[in-house]
Amino acid sequence: MERPHPVTLAAKGIALAVTVVLVLVPFLVVISTSLASPREVIDNGGWVLWPANPTLDAYREIFSGSVVTHALWVSIGVTLLGTAASMACTIMLAYALARPKVFGAKPVLLLVLFTFLFPPGMIPTYLMVKSLGLLDNYLALIAPMLLSVFNLVVLRGFFQSIPEELFEAARLDGAGNFRILLSVVLPLSKAALAVVALFYAVAYWNSWFQASIYLNDDHWPLQQVLRTYVLSGAQLGNGTPGGDSAMAAPQTIQMAVLVVATIPILIVYPFLQKYFAKGALTGAIKS
Repeated sequence: MERPHPVTLAAKGIALAVTVVLVLVPFLVVISTSLASPREVIDNGGWVLWPANPTLDAYREIFSGSVVTHALWVSIGVTLLGTAASMACTIMLAYALARPKVFGAKPVLLLVLFTFLFPPGMIPTYLMVKSLGLLDNYLALIAPMLLSVFNLVVLRGFFQSIPEELFEAARLDGAGNFRILLSVVLPLSKAALAVVALFYAVAYWNSWFQASIYLNDDHWPLQQVLRTYVLSGAQLGNGTPGGDSAMAAPQTIQMAVLVVATIPILIVYPFLQKYFAKGALTGAIKS
């Protein structure tokens, strides 16, 4: 390959720098506004680029009440349980569909892909959740999202890329299908598993629409609470959204809740980043 022209390198550098600024400045504004004093936020029109006197009053206020604290634990619990259940279902179904000569594999795969092309609407899903008695139940946030067809296809493609000789060697050693899955397939699929787990975790963590339909406001997860406060401009008191509070400006409270809702994913993602490209590309190409 020829060495790029200096003008080309300079243009790429400028484009990269502009992109980084456009991405980082909103994060900086959100964090700075959450750390600013109420007076400084008001004087700057609701947004602060760099607080003169940083304070944690907004964070103390949201964690002193029961709304955000309870919603945070709800989101953590739903994300952990939902991701574990989704991974178990996706792994077992993907492994069954990836193996040749499995009875009924093709019809089941076509049925799964059909649901991807023609997803159920909101009303049938609501009626199903209601008929199962899951209204105002945290399982309503997990059951409708238990299996993602896209994640299933990615994982199935990755399983199909494993050499057949490894399966034959395991069978010669007396291993059954379940033992082969645990001892051969899963250790070789760490990249794909990390990607699929990240997809599921982000989906569960960011989910708010299901909560607004199936749960009462005292059972809401963090994302639905965040949406309520951002859209309504309400303050966080010690009770329900819109409670009386005069300790911080509305923008400060909103940005503090936004930071709390964003940090967990930002913490987890760097540990899975090295698996992301490899797992997603391999699964997509082999599928």
